[in-house]
Amino acid sequence: MVRVVLYVLVALLGLAVVGYFTVAAPIADARYNRVRAEPPYDASARAEALHDTLMVADLHNDLLLWPRNPLQRYDRGHSDVPRLREGGVGLQVFAAVTQVPWGQSYQGTAAGSDQIPYLVAAERWPLRTWTSRLARARYQARKLRRAVGRGEGLMLLRTQADLDTLLAGREENPNAMGTLLAVEGLHALEGTVANVDTLVADGYRMMSLTHLFDNALGGSSTGIEKGGLTDFGEAVLERLKKNDVTIDLAHASEALIDDVLARTSEPVVVSHTGVDATCPSPRNLSDRHVRAIAKQDGVIGIGLWEKAVCGPTAAATAEAMAHVADLVGAKHVALGTDYDGTVLAPFEAGGLPLLTEALLEEGFTPREVEQIMGGNVARVLRRTLPSAEENE
Repeated sequence: MVRVVLYVLVALLGLAVVGYFTVAAPIADARYNRVRAEPPYDASARAEALHDTLMVADLHNDLLLWPRNPLQRYDRGHSDVPRLREGGVGLQVFAAVTQVPWGQSYQGTAAGSDQIPYLVAAERWPLRTWTSRLARARYQARKLRRAVGRGEGLMLLRTQADLDTLLAGREENPNAMGTLLAVEGLHALEGTVANVDTLVADGYRMMSLTHLFDNALGGSSTGIEKGGLTDFGEAVLERLKKNDVTIDLAHASEALIDDVLARTSEPVVVSHTGVDATCPSPRNLSDRHVRAIAKQDGVIGIGLWEKAVCGPTAAATAEAMAHVADLVGAKHVALGTDYDGTVLAPFEAGGLPLLTEALLEEGFTPREVEQIMGGNVARVLRRTLPSAEENE
């Protein structure tokens, strides 16, 4: 009898292990990356006609973290290449997430806790990624490079010349899509400045200093100390500038934003955020910082999720965009959906014409919509990406 019970327990344990490594990650994906409205999506004829002429550029997407082949269409999550193309996306920034603390609210969190090992283990990523944040970033870069190598009409943007090739190519093939690699928080460096060079060699061209918690570089908007740039952060910032990396100030504390802007002259981006004026939150930008970022010709990617814009619709995103445009001009407004970033979005990527409609209803002209939905990102990247000569 004891032997039978033991066999049963071993069998149950085996089933649990098999279940964890086969269904746990897809279940988490479906649970945390939801939408309020399922397709199909119907925008007005005017909005659809305008949207068809746009090259949508999205500054932030976390698809690479999840158990999905970017090239395949899924019925869970917010995006994949087929759905992005349906939404008119021609330039997508894919961000590598390498550490996420436990808890529903990250306000006041420290750097110690981490949910990511459990997710990457369930997805059967290489063993080194279970303990190394740098390895997680490098693995996500390989995931995107593989997709680009196999996907028709996809390219990885590393230089100004790549961007020009993309823009020219879309005139003949509207399905051409540029992808750009970003790192969300440079705790991925694991305390070594030279790892900036490693990430650049892997294809990363945009990097934020912090994510959801304070780290060795400086403070997070949802950290504990919320401090400015540390000595290590200064050294990393200099290496980023040397490598012509586009600096992303999403999730940065107010002090960190001030310190970075004081030490840079090139445009910066805030890849995905809201603004405090329409949605008060420690995570969102003050008018002072909106003006400071615009003064350096940067762009602010307004999010497409409720906690960023205090509303569950595209209209709430358009309202936040209108505030930034009224303050500093439409040329400094961009889109940062945070698709697949464990947020509740109003619609999947294929529903982006609904945002174009909301912008028109907010009073933006077609030319301003074109800037906001993609033109401003292209303008900034043309300045911040290295030239082909510098990359060779």
